[in-house]
Amino acid sequence: MAEKILVIEDEEKLSRFIELELTYEGYEVKKAADGRTGLGLAESEAFDLILLDIMLPEINGLEVLRRLRRFGRTPVILLTARDSVIDKVTGLDGGADDYVTKPFAIEELLARIRAALRKKWSEESGVETSGVLKMGRLTLDVPRYSAMMDQTPVELTKREFDLLKILMENAGIVLTRDILLEKVWGYNYMGETNSVDVYIRFLRGKIDDMFGVKYIHTIRGVGYTLRVDEEQPK
Repeated sequence: MAEKILVIEDEEKLSRFIELELTYEGYEVKKAADGRTGLGLAESEAFDLILLDIMLPEINGLEVLRRLRRFGRTPVILLTARDSVIDKVTGLDGGADDYVTKPFAIEELLARIRAALRKKWSEESGVETSGVLKMGRLTLDVPRYSAMMDQTPVELTKREFDLLKILMENAGIVLTRDILLEKVWGYNYMGETNSVDVYIRFLRGKIDDMFGVKYIHTIRGVGYTLRVDEEQPK
């Protein structure tokens, strides 16, 4: 059965574009052009995920989110303006699962939808997680704050560890520099904008170069992703 997604977005062209792309990907889609209608649909029907614009007529997106969380934990991905940092923080604190800033690439939105749905199914299946992330030969023990390549410890600074953790949690998903900055450095970070690139180089030196692998990939013009490729010659 197709997973069912509710799109609450008042920009008709954007809403239609999202609907077409999601339908092409095999999802069942319903749309609402204002917060009141969207909230009514969410209360009367079961959805696997909700895409929620923040700037909505009738009832704004943050208020819709607040009311949604009174009766359910359906994953919600916010659609936000690029400069609305306070809305992102308020939304995440209010129970949103993720956010995508406008304008966005549809590939990023689709990846975030897949990640949110995977998390939902994992939680509903009752699978317990140990806090240990694994990918190929690399293991990240989050509770113990340690990293291993096979049986060899990888010495990481806190920032390197946090960056690697985000990449491993989203393995296969391309994360933009802006997203990595916000998730690792924080919403109010005012330092150098190339910090992500610098720390990616540090991680590559300690993982890819040191162990002859190719895990950290640059997606030109977009950002970075973590995936296992064939081992490189040492």
